[in-house]
Amino acid sequence: MKNRILLIIVIIYPVIYSYAQEQLHIDPSKSELKWHGADVLKVGDHYGIVHFKEGHFIKTDTKITGGSFIIAMNTIALIEKDEIDYDNGLVNHLKDEDFFDVKKFPIAKLVITDARYHDPTHLLVLANLTIKESTLPIEFEAEVDFQNQQMMTKFEIDRTRWGIIYESQKYSIILKDKAISDTIDFEVKLSL
Repeated sequence: MKNRILLIIVIIYPVIYSYAQEQLHIDPSKSELKWHGADVLKVGDHYGIVHFKEGHFIKTDTKITGGSFIIAMNTIALIEKDEIDYDNGLVNHLKDEDFFDVKKFPIAKLVITDARYHDPTHLLVLANLTIKESTLPIEFEAEVDFQNQQMMTKFEIDRTRWGIIYESQKYSIILKDKAISDTIDFEVKLSL
């Protein structure tokens, strides 16, 4: 009898669990990924965007517990005076081999591996970020707005961790005063 009950639980549990979990697909046209980069002296700040190709959250009961998001690296653009410029010399340089090499690596990927909630709408997100086929862990604070169906966050990465060392303050021997900051700041809004 105990074996039958155990067998029923083993069969039913995955079915019940799968109903409690759902995929929520983002709307790439409503989602934003803004970036900010600068030189070491903070004299030459640059602001821009890059677009999401697709993505989804995994929602378990009432909480976001995972997700996967694809970033179209060939959409890197510069924002100057509130206008988007896709064909700027800097943009072309960011797309070439010195930086993101978008012909060889057309996508980047962010996969949420864990979410630790501070309260119902604020959480610490643990994720893996893949750039140029190199996958490394990152973490960031985020806020979920269930009414507007959005998750928002701000975080930074050290580009050199992904092998992007062009004029890095760590790796550049010449032109230290003109070195580019290793930090890239991101402001992200993911909308359903």
